[in-house]
Amino acid sequence: MIKRSMSVGASVSSIATTRIPNCHRWKTQISLPSSLSFCNWRTSRISSLASAPSASMSTKSTASETEGLAVEAQKSKKPWLIVGLGNPGKKYQSTRHNVGFEMVDAIAEAEGISISSVSFKALLGKGSVGDIPVMLAKPQTFMNASGESVGAIVSYYKIPLKQVLVIFDDLDLPFAKLRLLPKGGHGGHNGMRNIIDHFKGNRDFPRLRIGIGRPPGKMNPINFVLRPFTKQEREELDFTFQHGLEALRILLLEGFNKSATFVNSAKPLEQLG
Repeated sequence: MIKRSMSVGASVSSIATTRIPNCHRWKTQISLPSSLSFCNWRTSRISSLASAPSASMSTKSTASETEGLAVEAQKSKKPWLIVGLGNPGKKYQSTRHNVGFEMVDAIAEAEGISISSVSFKALLGKGSVGDIPVMLAKPQTFMNASGESVGAIVSYYKIPLKQVLVIFDDLDLPFAKLRLLPKGGHGGHNGMRNIIDHFKGNRDFPRLRIGIGRPPGKMNPINFVLRPFTKQEREELDFTFQHGLEALRILLLEGFNKSATFVNSAKPLEQLG
């Protein structure tokens, strides 16, 4: 049995307007009261947040550094760079190694951002989440050379590494489970290894890991990560992407710690019923 993770009750920082496209895509993924549709739930939630007192733009000296990231981004207006890792080309579409690409596509669709320009060896899209500017990137260098693209983008736009979120697949996490970390090593992932190399060994940037599970039996991990998903797994991933989208909004609007709590302490779906 595959476990799903969800936390419907987590809050997002107050914003007056938020895009709510394609609500129908997710309506079967979240259990809500029969009297409340997903679109109405999202709209009422945003309305309540918009009327709440806005967060102070100044941080207390005792506030953690990661909690101040959203405030710093609002002040400097430096964009966040959201990078999804994968391999380009039809051959690799919908495979396990490309869930980073797919998560970025889900963000782009939900936030109305077009990923249509080609620059720095990547497909790029610019937009915002609330009033936080973001850049979405899908490196086209192939996985093992992802750092060539990511390093060039960061250098050109002078983006602080603490505002670079890298999303990638992880063999060591159960399928469809998310894990948000503020920094760390590459964990054997060649794309992450190459990015760290291009950051001159600096590992102090956040990453969102998406579990793809372990290969069955004695299957070669290389063959496993290039396998497509089953129909059941695809349905599970749609839920995971929605959960990751919510985590991203919290990260940008409220800070790393609240987002990590939302992601890392989520209960299995069967416990929510």
